[in-house]
Amino acid sequence: MKILQYCQHVLGVGHFFRTLEILRALSDHEVVLVTGGDRVAADLPAHVREVRLPALMMDADFKALHSGGEAASVETIQAERKRRFFEIFEETAPDLFLVELYPFGRKKFRFELDPVLAGIRQGSLPSCRTACSLRDILVEKDDAASYEDRVVKTLNRFFDALLIHADPKIIRLEETFSRVADLDVEIVYTGFVTPKPARNARERVRRSLNLGEDEKLIVASAGGGKVGGPLLEATAAAFSLMKLAEKARLLVFTGPYMDDGAVDRLRSHAGDRLSVSRFTPDFLSHLAAADLSVSMAGYNTSMNLLAARVPSLVWPFARNREQRLRAERLIGLGAGMRVLEREDLAPERLARLMAAELGRSERPEIPVDLDGAFRTGRWVKELKS
Repeated sequence: MKILQYCQHVLGVGHFFRTLEILRALSDHEVVLVTGGDRVAADLPAHVREVRLPALMMDADFKALHSGGEAASVETIQAERKRRFFEIFEETAPDLFLVELYPFGRKKFRFELDPVLAGIRQGSLPSCRTACSLRDILVEKDDAASYEDRVVKTLNRFFDALLIHADPKIIRLEETFSRVADLDVEIVYTGFVTPKPARNARERVRRSLNLGEDEKLIVASAGGGKVGGPLLEATAAAFSLMKLAEKARLLVFTGPYMDDGAVDRLRSHAGDRLSVSRFTPDFLSHLAAADLSVSMAGYNTSMNLLAARVPSLVWPFARNREQRLRAERLIGLGAGMRVLEREDLAPERLARLMAAELGRSERPEIPVDLDGAFRTGRWVKELKS
């Protein structure tokens, strides 16, 4: 089967890596991945060919588009992307068109998506099945009624299926989208999407870091890095105050998009026991090796924490409900997480919280479906049969 996957990340890298994990499960198919955000350093599976559109990203306030280092204006880039995307679809002639998030999000990109979706339905483009690939929780909107009406009309007009990458025992779409009953498409809960650490990941990483059996490893991260700088700075400062710092190691991963100035400030804390890196392709193995994670509470990070079974302190992104709601649901099931509030970022207070979490002897495990990539692959296989 030929599959065309559209994925446009605009601020972090979570959408991209969740999509990539799903595509790994589609190894029996020929996949073309269309991306249009800043380039992400990631190895693609052999069956996946990436086609990049000229980059567009959102500003930090999610209000306006800006070019991802392109010299042309946003309007010029939009026209070129629209033309090129239509051509890509014609050339690929897929059996399945997977669209990440839209129409629940990425409204700023409907200039290129709607013409392709309309072309499929009207016959000016090759006919195929279309499905929306959606994470667990939607962010709140200023005009919820207008937003939900637009989503329902677009989904019912252009799509055949909605794949929700969540475990319905934890969260259902109805909780953040009131019009589910009005959707005429097939709705499938796949389970959460995350890779699983290798069996020897903990031992391998700790050996590579020359960590003794009695040494503790803390991993601090901020996803893509455009937000989360205050959390990492507070963590670095707190680590220097901890009494057990001589028998602990802190690895800080800033994310590829963190401001250079913020990275420089973090590197001023670096030493034998504290290192700062922008990114590691082996992040999940580092979590499996860790005794504590300090992080944001985005979808990918949260699922990584569950897969690695590592105790964690999480600081939810405050601008919307998504990360806090997810963290609170998981905490309610015994996920071994604790939510950090703004006042908890005071270094002395954070140092005490980190020390308390490091005192845990058990590694948390909760009954959550983390096989979303596999189940998505199975759904695609059943389409073909």
